[in-house]
Amino acid sequence: MLVLTRKNGEAVTVGDQIRIIVLDVKGNQVRLGVEAPSDMRIYREEIYLQVQEENRRAAQWNLADLENAVHKLDSHGKR
Repeated sequence: MLVLTRKNGEAVTVGDQIRIIVLDVKGNQVRLGVEAPSDMRIYREEIYLQVQEENRRAAQWNLADLENAVHKLDSHGKR
């Protein structure tokens, strides 16, 4: 891991398109600004991990799950 020390208002660049700026430091919190292309997804780590977990679960569906869901919709007259 690369470790850098920055002060308020200083920045780090990642490649040619991403710039991370230290906006404020208060106690044990750092406020960052991120400049990146609009099509690039930027998440806080905890959100990123949730998305990864949801994607992993979604990729594990099987035909029986789909058939059960269709059966439930049929039994409730929603199909």
